[in-house]
Amino acid sequence: MYTSNLAFLQNINAPEIILIFLIVLLLFGAKRLPELFKSFGKSIKEFKKATSDIETDIRTAMDSDDEPVRKTNPQPKQVRAESAEESKVPEEKAPNPEAEPEKK
Repeated sequence: MYTSNLAFLQNINAPEIILIFLIVLLLFGAKRLPELFKSFGKSIKEFKKATSDIETDIRTAMDSDDEPVRKTNPQPKQVRAESAEESKVPEEKAPNPEAEPEKK
């Protein structure tokens, strides 16, 4: 079964098309008519481009994974708990600069 993109124009014959063209010519004038059709063509081109861009975006979204990829955080380092005795650091005797030097 063949369906036309211009289904709403099925009953328009040549005389009706000529009448519509003459009305457009009278409304816009002969000088502005090429500019009008040029801008109309650009509009249709932009519309088709936007439609195809949206289609590709939808297709890529459907093709991608259902779940987003999650970044894994590294495991925190395990620190061994020390007892109170292990945590004591032996104190070293540091020389006191204010003390008098030893005499021999």
